[in-house]
Amino acid sequence: MTTSTRDSSIRNRFSNSWYLLTRLVTSETFLYILKRLLQAILTLLLASALSFAIIQLAPGDYLDTLRQNPQISPERIEELKQQFGLDQPGYIQYWRWLWQVISEGDFGTSFVYFRSVSSLLAERVPATLLLAIASIILTWALAIPLGIIAAVNQNRWIDRFLQVISYTGQGFPSFIFALLLLILAQYTTPLFPVGGMTSINYADLSPLGKVLDIGWHMILPTIALSITSFAGLQRITRGELLDVLRQDYIQTARAKGLPENRVLYVHALRNAINPLVTILGFEFASLLSGAFIAEYFFNWPGLGRLTLQAVIAQDLYLVMASLIMSALMLIVGNLLADLLLKVVDPRIRLENLK
Repeated sequence: MTTSTRDSSIRNRFSNSWYLLTRLVTSETFLYILKRLLQAILTLLLASALSFAIIQLAPGDYLDTLRQNPQISPERIEELKQQFGLDQPGYIQYWRWLWQVISEGDFGTSFVYFRSVSSLLAERVPATLLLAIASIILTWALAIPLGIIAAVNQNRWIDRFLQVISYTGQGFPSFIFALLLLILAQYTTPLFPVGGMTSINYADLSPLGKVLDIGWHMILPTIALSITSFAGLQRITRGELLDVLRQDYIQTARAKGLPENRVLYVHALRNAINPLVTILGFEFASLLSGAFIAEYFFNWPGLGRLTLQAVIAQDLYLVMASLIMSALMLIVGNLLADLLLKVVDPRIRLENLK
């Protein structure tokens, strides 16, 4: 290969790479993601400031509990007060914490655990995400087909039966259902584990055995977390599909002699699925915020249980990091829902989504 040919090949590759990069940067999806990320930064700043202000309004602090312990000297309490920065005004505490997060990615030290908050979140977030994702899969795998069955069999006995299940699931308190599942586990032991994420002999199991062991422990917490979302999603699926089935183009498709399955799954369901995708982001965030019920009853080592303990103990920096993590999950969930909505229906323009 001559020098001129090699130089021409390099220029062509550079030109193609520059063209692809230009198309990526100017694409609708990239610009939309960039816009949402900039909005997310502002949202997280406002959420952190508001959360810190609300926490500061609560009476007392973590050290009040230590003051009631006669074995802890006043000197030690004063030392901890200076160590955690609680001797500073609230706005100074917030700015020091915020600058530490931005500059070092450090959310501070937990008062209770005397450990980095980031390390605690790294341990607990995966467990909560695992539970939430499993709950979403279970919810959608059951609610969508049952919603379709209810819509197709409107006002028949199976529709009325599914409506009863839906209303019961939405009206039944989650903590009562979790308690009933816990009682069931105790009476059916060793069929279901009573609590925890792993068994005692988890370390001795094979890789496949470890996966199955965690899945076995996930059964009851996932059901407890899914019951309310399942009931609501089933009702929404039924209602949206009934609205679409009444549209003129569905009647036209049937008049043309198309098979009922094609009319239902190709034409009707594709248009009814859009509102369901829209609520996916909110459902993901609500599962994370409501996971503490299932985690508390089943001793699941997740973020919800850790946050509840931090609120009770007034562990300031751990509460702040947990709230920011929940807000971040809400933002990410809604962004993924919008992008998935674009994939499901290419006619939708991202710039028109609010």
